[in-house]
Amino acid sequence: MLDAKLRPLIDPPLNAVGRALADAGVTANAITFTGLALGLAGAAAIAVGHIGWGLALILANRLLDGLDGAVARARGPSDLGGYFDIVADFAFYVSVPLAFGFGDPARTLPALVLVASFVLTGVSFLAFAVIAAKRGASTEAHGKKSFFYSTGLAEGTETIAVFIAMCLWPAWFGAIAYAYATLCVLTVFQRSAMAAQGFRD
Repeated sequence: MLDAKLRPLIDPPLNAVGRALADAGVTANAITFTGLALGLAGAAAIAVGHIGWGLALILANRLLDGLDGAVARARGPSDLGGYFDIVADFAFYVSVPLAFGFGDPARTLPALVLVASFVLTGVSFLAFAVIAAKRGASTEAHGKKSFFYSTGLAEGTETIAVFIAMCLWPAWFGAIAYAYATLCVLTVFQRSAMAAQGFRD
């Protein structure tokens, strides 16, 4: 919901850094995998109770997630890079609630509910992208991407805001997880309505 609105603010500085990194020979895939490693390390820190370190590593992951796209735009995007980027994103997304659930058995159920909602959201997102590409649809609302990005109520910005809230107020993890899982499911219904309207034969 907020990703496209933030693009005009965050893209210029990211693109400037991305061009410098590309000129230095850094590849987008290297940044993607470095960011994934930091994100998973953040989840591991949360799982063992070091939530402050977890939050710092989550923020580092998100910074690198923005930079890999900026480097890709500077060097020229690739389909393989787009594939690695979305797989790394979802691996990171599911790792954080699972880490909270691992760290405290009382959080296990809301963590699993949230992960299940991420799976549904991801399936609807990717299915929409495949069919939109088949029909020749395109959009740059989220910047230049390797495949079609459909807008939804729950996107990357909202997810990171939720992760930050979980780290700042871990006692409220369950309530935050259930609330965001509800928003994710609503996103699936929203995207399904968009598909019903846009993909009629």
